[in-house]
Amino acid sequence: MPAAERIPARSLLTGAALRTLLTEGELTVLGQVRGASNAVLHCTVAYEGEERLCVYKPVAGEQPLWDFPDGTLAQREVAAYEISEATGWGLVPPTVLRDGPYGRGMCQLWIEADEGAGDATEERTDAGGAEALPPLLALVEDEEPGDGWKAVGFAEVGEGRTALLVHADDPRLRRLAVLDAVINNGDRKGGHLLPAPGGRLYAIDHGVTFHADDKLRTLLWGWAGEPLTAEAVETMDRLAAGLEPGTALATRLAELITTAELDALRGRVAALRVSGRHPRPGGEWPAIPWPPV
Repeated sequence: MPAAERIPARSLLTGAALRTLLTEGELTVLGQVRGASNAVLHCTVAYEGEERLCVYKPVAGEQPLWDFPDGTLAQREVAAYEISEATGWGLVPPTVLRDGPYGRGMCQLWIEADEGAGDATEERTDAGGAEALPPLLALVEDEEPGDGWKAVGFAEVGEGRTALLVHADDPRLRRLAVLDAVINNGDRKGGHLLPAPGGRLYAIDHGVTFHADDKLRTLLWGWAGEPLTAEAVETMDRLAAGLEPGTALATRLAELITTAELDALRGRVAALRVSGRHPRPGGEWPAIPWPPV
């Protein structure tokens, strides 16, 4: 029987209740998510009659990264969730740091992607509106993205062919582009985007974030240099206040990232407030992650 079928009917849990479930609940490992460079375990978590599917990433299963020598992937995943919640955008699934069957690690609510949303990246031949358009990312044969799409850049697609990589001009993605700029995400790939039922968008895999140096690598460059939305400007103002030393958010983050990383985080938020624009690629670091999906 598939794991999802073993989960009882769900009651509606608030964010705080979900975090309690993830933190205090009993973890049962169902299997390993294959293809990941670090240990990713698919689990159930049960607490006081409630049970959910989740992902558990033990620190013991992390591969060392020469350019991220401080902290752990798990800590940065939780820090990304904290910032996502502070923006009010809820782009990162509930994520906590806890002990588990294989030691300390990150535990995150499992998100069932909307099966009707299509693949994260697909190839299509008509940038102007072919049927069955993918909702978030696409490869197009034209040199312009077409209405409703933003250009990222050209990519080799084999047999000497190139295609234009585009992403949807979607307010959910635009919020995520701002969040990635704030947390300095070094690995925003198409496979990290999870369209959920009901039109909600989640983003996962935030282990390479919060570096004190500019490491932003993303597929969401379509708004580079454009003015931030009024909503984003207001959110950055609110986030700046929430990151002031001594606040609850700053105190939580200080337990997850280094002092230098926390200072750099404040600096990125300040820079966005001053410029009022989406950042452009820096030039000193590959702008697009590889592989992109």
